[in-house]
Amino acid sequence: MIRDGDELAVFPPVSGGAQEAPTAGGAEERDPRRRSRAGVLESSPARKPADAGVTKSQALEDGDRSTGQANHSESSNDFFELTTEPIDVGAVARRVVLPECGATVTLDGYAREWTKGRRTLYLVYEAYAPMALRELERLGREAHERFAIAHVGIVHRTGRLEIGETSLVIAVSAPHRRAAFEACEWAIRELKRTVPIWKKEVFADGEVWVEGEGTSVRQT
Repeated sequence: MIRDGDELAVFPPVSGGAQEAPTAGGAEERDPRRRSRAGVLESSPARKPADAGVTKSQALEDGDRSTGQANHSESSNDFFELTTEPIDVGAVARRVVLPECGATVTLDGYAREWTKGRRTLYLVYEAYAPMALRELERLGREAHERFAIAHVGIVHRTGRLEIGETSLVIAVSAPHRRAAFEACEWAIRELKRTVPIWKKEVFADGEVWVEGEGTSVRQT
């Protein structure tokens, strides 16, 4: 139920894995960001955004690149961040290490050079920061409910990434390795399914915005 003061946002599907054949359609279908152009965020003027330092004006069409945005769980040392700077994978992993834990599982996602026979020159990630951070924090809370873990940290890069650069780090610590592995695998699937982050792959012979798992929306 929608109540007075609630924030509303309408987005296309988020970024996912390797692309397939492009869909047909006009300009509104080609770029996943364009369909959120009108009324990206509706809210009561008296209501303050939940994320410190993030205002209603931070929308994709205004060129937001989400520099240094972060959320921290109130119940633990979990952390969820967006950054335009290179990610130190080891530093992220160390932040979830605890003496009582017996394992830390880290996923290091980075830009690959080839996708289904096409050479990738670089990637571009864009995010709607306020909602992306809230959704990452929700993933963290649910991970604790589903798995016997101690801490989880997620850092996602935005902006242009060269081949080999890290785009995403998920680090999970737990008393036992199985829970850490399962939580990490679950978190990446949920992130790709629900978090408003979009990826553009720029090839030697064109480019494509990736929408959801295995679907492309624009190819040139």
